[in-house]
Amino acid sequence: INEEECTMANVEAAEVNKFADLAHQWWDAQGVFKPLHQLNPLRLDYIDSRASVNGKQVLDVGCGGGILSESMARRGARVLGIDMAERSLEVAQLHALEAEIQIEYRCIA
Repeated sequence: INEEECTMANVEAAEVNKFADLAHQWWDAQGVFKPLHQLNPLRLDYIDSRASVNGKQVLDVGCGGGILSESMARRGARVLGIDMAERSLEVAQLHALEAEIQIEYRCIA
């Protein structure tokens, strides 16, 4: 089995496509991602209380549109967000640029 086959064996294409199709809605706090926006402060506080992110390098796996990534960066983390949905990453990059937040995003598919 080669590296590509190994990677693709763990990928549900329909799931990646679903989030890619919703990419334009990531930052609509009243849209389909409203629950994620509401939960994000709790997630961030939980992570930060267990391992302070300030000044640390943080990997956000499955970062989507960057909601948690941006929050960690605002708390002083150097964030690398990875995802398989390229359109979601484009939205994340644009939002970070508009918010003047330094985050590195990579498509891993």
